[in-house]
Amino acid sequence: MAQSAQSSSTETDWVSRFADEVIAEAERRAPGKTIVVASGLSPSGPIHLGNLREVMTPHLVADEIRRRGHEVRHLISWDDYDRYRKVPKGIPGVSEESHAQHIGRPLTAVPAPEGSSYPNWAEHFKAAMVASLAELGVEYDPISQTEQYTSGAYREQVLFAMKHRGDIDAVLAQYRTKQKPGGKKPQQKPLDEAELEAAEGSGAAGEDDGSAEGAEYFPYKPYCGECNKDFTKVTAYDDATTELTYVCTEDEFTETVKLSEFNRGKLVWKVDWPMRWAYEGVVFEPSGVDHSSPGSSFQVGGQIVGLFGGEQPIGPMYAFVGISGMAKMSSSKGGVPTPADALKIMEPQLLRWLYARRRPNQSFKIAFDQEIQRLYDEWDKLEGKVADGSVLPADAAAHARAVRVASHELPRTPRPMPYRTLASVVDITAGHDEQTLRILSDLDPSQPLTSLDDVRPRLDRAENWITTQVPADQRTLVREDADTELLSSLDDAGRESLRLLLEGLDSHWSLDGLTTLVYGVPKVMAGLEPDAKPTPELKVAQREFFALLYRLLVTRETGPRLPTLLLAVGAERVRKLLAA
Repeated sequence: MAQSAQSSSTETDWVSRFADEVIAEAERRAPGKTIVVASGLSPSGPIHLGNLREVMTPHLVADEIRRRGHEVRHLISWDDYDRYRKVPKGIPGVSEESHAQHIGRPLTAVPAPEGSSYPNWAEHFKAAMVASLAELGVEYDPISQTEQYTSGAYREQVLFAMKHRGDIDAVLAQYRTKQKPGGKKPQQKPLDEAELEAAEGSGAAGEDDGSAEGAEYFPYKPYCGECNKDFTKVTAYDDATTELTYVCTEDEFTETVKLSEFNRGKLVWKVDWPMRWAYEGVVFEPSGVDHSSPGSSFQVGGQIVGLFGGEQPIGPMYAFVGISGMAKMSSSKGGVPTPADALKIMEPQLLRWLYARRRPNQSFKIAFDQEIQRLYDEWDKLEGKVADGSVLPADAAAHARAVRVASHELPRTPRPMPYRTLASVVDITAGHDEQTLRILSDLDPSQPLTSLDDVRPRLDRAENWITTQVPADQRTLVREDADTELLSSLDDAGRESLRLLLEGLDSHWSLDGLTTLVYGVPKVMAGLEPDAKPTPELKVAQREFFALLYRLLVTRETGPRLPTLLLAVGAERVRKLLAA
């Protein structure tokens, strides 16, 4: 039996705790059967990093269950039969003029953005997520809701829902008519714009329950036979013959069909979701905060699922995921980062770790700014603790889940040099391979790097970050010629500090050696030993010395770490730029 990432019972490891609960619940419901966990994604636009939590939470739990030797399926339902709700902004090849005419049609019936090689809107936006999930090591069984509905897979469930529409309506009516103290009807708080946008990608944008004031309730919505839009209203239904009549408010098209033979429509969301729980036997599925308010789909579904002979899945409410420097993400606002965007600048292990180390109800941010360097430092420190055995159990579990899944270990960088160092080097060299290899080899002369392949893919991620996320005015440009005006204005102390630095270059030409040198020069200038402990006054002198070096080398007062910068510039050019 495969070993767990950690012992199966711990308060600090949320994945193991949920795995314990899911295994116990599955055994209660269907002893000996394959355990089913589920996620739902709507390809209504770019599937962003907030939606990824909808997948990673059950993935991590399923993987833990799999490690323990149990059979488990992770279903990802692609809600590609949802209606096209609005034209997202900021999508290349898409304009209000080109796509507004398709609002109301199934996502699989909407043309892909201009220039796309995919057959429709849904497949276009699914593709990037499918590739990202493969890179992240997420194993799952995909289900297309378009295929399920149009093939008639849910026909019995649809007919059942229509036959028991009165019972479904009675459940929904509890939330439509419940009285507040004082006799006033509560108004269910609608999702605000940010929550509604964040809900897209998980089905919550379809909170319609199928009700129509003053008319008989029907939980099924056909797509029009004329325009293929869902601006339809069921006007009659016969339980005995399954004859259904509807009218389209868009083009006044009217049609009578036999629902027992009709596959062009779907259950409304608040009925569709619990129907699927029962149909698939889902034991565990998390839900976003947008699903979990009073009267929302998860709460209502918990009652409706019983009508279909099933039980509501267990699972946590998960919090939103943000980006450093950005508000909550929206898939219909241009420029929202996706998993594919994140994987261009960070290795899969780091992205998995960000989701694994935080409980689902904890919000967190993913760094696309300078914070990514600190995150990598933290990750490398964790790797060191795992290697030397000093890691805490919960941290060890999160690390284990980041670097491998039950079936295999994710590919990793053979020689993972510090991300901030790699970023600085490719910044300075503008990605020139020969120069990059020269500099990286000089970092540790005792173990010189012989091939850039040894530091890939981390090197490539760092280069992508520099070229796509760092503003041009923050990039590092080394001076071509010495700043003679600044050099001539230096006092004796300034000149002496540069002389000491240049004098020690050859004997300190490594990352550690240059670190000792640049921090040691101000100490020697103060009459101290190079290894003396810094005082507040000494730290001020060091900052002034560093600022001088930056001005002379890159015409700014800040930049990459000086030891890395000196290695990148090269000893000969450093002498040219600093010779007073």
